[in-house]
Amino acid sequence: MPQTREHVLDGTRGTITVHAWANPAPRYVALVVHGYGEHAGRYDEVAAVLTGHGAAVFAPDHVGHGKSAGERVVVEDFEDVVTDVHAAAELARAAHPGLPVVVIGHSMGGLSAARYAQRYGDELAALVLSGPVIGVWELPGSLLALDEIPDTPISLSSLSRDPAVGAAYAADPLVWHGAMKRPTLEAFVRTLETVAKSGDVGPLPLLWLHGDDDRLVPLPGSRVGVERLSGGRSIERIYAGARHEVFNETNRAEVFADLTRFLDDVLPD
Repeated sequence: MPQTREHVLDGTRGTITVHAWANPAPRYVALVVHGYGEHAGRYDEVAAVLTGHGAAVFAPDHVGHGKSAGERVVVEDFEDVVTDVHAAAELARAAHPGLPVVVIGHSMGGLSAARYAQRYGDELAALVLSGPVIGVWELPGSLLALDEIPDTPISLSSLSRDPAVGAAYAADPLVWHGAMKRPTLEAFVRTLETVAKSGDVGPLPLLWLHGDDDRLVPLPGSRVGVERLSGGRSIERIYAGARHEVFNETNRAEVFADLTRFLDDVLPD
């Protein structure tokens, strides 16, 4: 694994911890934007692939997640998450001036990455969305209609066909294992609407990765959002039988090959 370091920055709602995986001679910067209830430390293998491909990798723990400040899994406004990711980008640019920057967002991080591209797309060389919460996602509305949010544990098998992934997730003390919080669900609804209304990302290269057996963020709903965000210009890779975390799936070697091939095609020589 590449050498890692943690930086603590002043975020919009308290301190945020940014994980950095070093590369002695990077040719680009990769910003990894993690999903709901997890943390950037779960992306060691992704970071190893990216650093091996030539990236310096930076990934913040979002407010209320991982080692960052805030009530656990409470995100009152995803615009704050986007601003915090931009602070991590500024940290990366200060360390590696002049390098192209790509953003890779998974699940909730896909929603934040999409909004990031709408706000800061002129600073990016590429956008990658993995199982993104974008377009039509019915879960927040259905939970908000209830008087009390049920504390229903996530099905570990919905993450990946690899049982070791679910076991590690269940044992991880930095992963949230409780109920979703109402302010976060409300923020999801607002930001899905904001992304839908805020236009496409123009010519920015966009790669969409999704499992066709994703039970947490179903593929058809994401397709609506990706097509709108990309203006129909995205490159998609849909994996038969894969579940939500394609970077942790049994065919992840194929996923990583698709990712690095896309980056080779869009990054400057």
